[in-house]
Amino acid sequence: MPRERFGEDHTFLPRRALLSFQEIEKFVSACIPIGLRKVRITGGEPLLRPNLPELVKLLSSTGVEVALTTNASLLAANAEELAKSGLDRVTVSLDALNPSIFSSMADCAIPVTSVLEGIQSAIDHNLTPVKVNCVVQRGVNESEVPELVRHFRGTGVIVRFIEYMDVGRTNGWSRGQVIPSSQLLDFLRAEFELIPVEPDSPSDVATRWSHADGSGEIGFISSVSEPFCGDCVRARLSADGHLFTCLFASGGHDLRAIIHGSSEIKEITDAVSAVWERRTDRYSEQRSSETSSLPRIEMSYIGG
Repeated sequence: MPRERFGEDHTFLPRRALLSFQEIEKFVSACIPIGLRKVRITGGEPLLRPNLPELVKLLSSTGVEVALTTNASLLAANAEELAKSGLDRVTVSLDALNPSIFSSMADCAIPVTSVLEGIQSAIDHNLTPVKVNCVVQRGVNESEVPELVRHFRGTGVIVRFIEYMDVGRTNGWSRGQVIPSSQLLDFLRAEFELIPVEPDSPSDVATRWSHADGSGEIGFISSVSEPFCGDCVRARLSADGHLFTCLFASGGHDLRAIIHGSSEIKEITDAVSAVWERRTDRYSEQRSSETSSLPRIEMSYIGG
């Protein structure tokens, strides 16, 4: 979370304002009848939430696939318990292997070695396939792209390169900082023999490529140059009970009261269904000078 906005004097939400693990599980159960099959726990850094394996166990008991996105700083110490609780797999945010580039982009004092140890621990405890997400910014970390491919080739880890997006209003985004995935692919194909992989589902957000010798897979998420709004099936539930139907939304739908108070899961199901059926989100397809001035929720509130 940006230091300049969330310093030591920032007033965070009181714990009583956060959904309990049981309320999150109730919400997930309510969404299963309308097609929910996979839940991703994200943040912020979700491993900072005390007793997170308890939430994993509750969600896993509903029958959905449970994934976790993390910066991996605490993963080595928690991977075994998370696996025992029913976590299926892990995605790790890692924008560089170079220590100075990494610390600059992540704005943290976490050493890269701790992240790599967390990734290895996830592999050791079968939280696989582990995916590594790298956001690429022109002039910042494009040199790290082939380094990441080389490092994880043959390990079973899938590296995915994400176009730098204008999420929220605090990251100083400009289109000139975006390197289109097609350019990255051409750059990598000069060194690696890559062949396309068919998507598992029309709603997959990443295009996939594998090394011709079978030594690994990479992916590209191209929401700026090749938006996929029409196939998007993702919704986000904030820690305080707001439902967001788009990563670029200006606001969410407040479901706190119905989650807190409803004894009938069907009431939550109907509320979520009504929100989803009314959605018209197409920000990435409509991105322009006009849309860029609209308010947008910060990613630290709703996760990636």
